[in-house]
Amino acid sequence: MHGLILYTIEQVHRNSYALVVSMENITLNWYWGNNRSMLVSNCLFRMGGAAILLSNRGGDRRRAKYQLLHTVRTHHGADDRAFRCVFQEEDDSGRVGVALSKDLMAVAGEALRTNITTLGPLVLPMSEQILFLASLVARKVFGLAGVKPYIPDFKMAFEHFCIHAGGRAVLDTIEKNLGLSGWHMEPSRMTLYRWGNTSSSSLWYELAYAEAKGRVRRGHRAWQIAFGSGFKCNSAVWKALRTVAPAADDRNPWAEEIHNFPVKVPKKSRLSLSNFV
Repeated sequence: MHGLILYTIEQVHRNSYALVVSMENITLNWYWGNNRSMLVSNCLFRMGGAAILLSNRGGDRRRAKYQLLHTVRTHHGADDRAFRCVFQEEDDSGRVGVALSKDLMAVAGEALRTNITTLGPLVLPMSEQILFLASLVARKVFGLAGVKPYIPDFKMAFEHFCIHAGGRAVLDTIEKNLGLSGWHMEPSRMTLYRWGNTSSSSLWYELAYAEAKGRVRRGHRAWQIAFGSGFKCNSAVWKALRTVAPAADDRNPWAEEIHNFPVKVPKKSRLSLSNFV
């Protein structure tokens, strides 16, 4: 959504503004029935929202915080399994709800891999691209099955990671697969702890956390990764145009309590989506 709006402005409407509103409103999708696969969504989501002003006016560069460098959108809707893993339908009693499939985590992983494969050449240094290509050639061309796929080090491309706070399992999986540290995961984990799963707006709570901690410096790059029904995986890459002072913006949602974070969160729960659906 973010990339599409900005792209339209750049290509059609010069010197324009666009207000992007990201939000989660569970009121319309609250499920009142007894189907367990649909009841899960009542527990996962929380209301939240964020508004971001985009501009392509040259004069706004001096006061803007970030520049949008890349957007990558992956959509696997042609795959029935992906299309049905998050699906609004009626239960046996005629009550409308959003059903979550046991395939959800697997589908999300496949969408993420496709998205990363497309994004990598745009952001990774050449050394990482060569290592990835070498492992791919060894396995696919020369049939060396024993060669493990090389996972590029995205920490060489980004200083900040804002990962869709869809749940602890999502964050744990991405942390492991991308080889991220606790410091990199802190904004996402604290957002999930404090605000819950607010869907797409969680990405902006996470970026605001990094700002409130005084971590964002001029030239830093931030990677936002989001998931959605369809099934979709979207990436947005931002570059900080200036150092963001922690006390410069009292509209930051963390401003009054950032000194209390990070907090220690409980260990990974043994419960999983398969326990409920």
